Amino acid sequence: MMSEKENRKDRLLDTSIFGALPKGKRDEITKAVEVRVVAPRTIVFRQGEPGDEFCIISSGKIRVFRKDAEGMETDLSILGPGDSFGEMALLTGEPRSANVEAVQETRLMVLSKDQFDRILKDYPNISLAFVKQMSRWLLRDEKLIEMEAQQAYKAPRLAWFDFPLLIGVSLVLAIVFNQSNPNGIPLFPKFPDRKSIAAVTPADAMADLNRGEAIIVDAGPANFHEQRRIKGALNVPLALFDIVYMMTLAGEEKEKKIIVYGGTISKPYDLELANKLILRGHKSVGVLEGGLSAWGDKGYPLEPEEKALK
Repeated sequence: MMSEKENRKDRLLDTSIFGALPKGKRDEITKAVEVRVVAPRTIVFRQGEPGDEFCIISSGKIRVFRKDAEGMETDLSILGPGDSFGEMALLTGEPRSANVEAVQETRLMVLSKDQFDRILKDYPNISLAFVKQMSRWLLRDEKLIEMEAQQAYKAPRLAWFDFPLLIGVSLVLAIVFNQSNPNGIPLFPKFPDRKSIAAVTPADAMADLNRGEAIIVDAGPANFHEQRRIKGALNVPLALFDIVYMMTLAGEEKEKKIIVYGGTISKPYDLELANKLILRGHKSVGVLEGGLSAWGDKGYPLEPEEKALK
């Protein structure tokens, strides 16, 4: 019979990201996790350290923050019971991207890297849940860092006649640099040419999907994908391309047709992702003509259904 301590751990797993796992697997994790109590003001992980553990908070409070070379700290989030941390370093293989500190006495459930990897291998849907969570964190971190930068530095006001001078000087310096550098640098960022990547009409895309001859891929951020998407679309956020590609598309045949959508007015996610797939050796990559709006205008299936019908 399961002890009260194991019951508490099992209930916590039900509310964490592992809640979608079968009951038997959750029981197995419950017996395998290490329970660790951390004193207030204790650093659990340090920025730059290798990642070898994944933690779920049982009780207490955790602060996640970054520190730059000058020692300036940027708070990223405060986590509480049911929240988890440590997965980003385990998924990417990169060092810890932030510091984690106990704000108060905190009880953690800790999984080793080997245990974590086995779970992801057996249950790929858990990997996608982590990827969506990481995508949301990246968007949040970018906003926080941008706000901190704006607060730390306020540009002096310029008179209107200063702008032509600044633009002229910048162009002259860029041209001089390009002429002196054999490789040169682009004055403006270049995006893949839409004409160089095949356009697929919604009707042709629907026919290919019905025949099972194509994969539909949403290149937009995870939060966009959750709000509205083509039914059955695979989300491969451009910001997390390398990670998600390895877990989803790396095993597909290179000849398999892939149809990408998700571009916006300000960011051609679809073109950039299609270009990355071509560079990975995929032979038949196209961009959905008209994107998500054209697909919806045709009355083709969208998810979530209730939002698509509004």
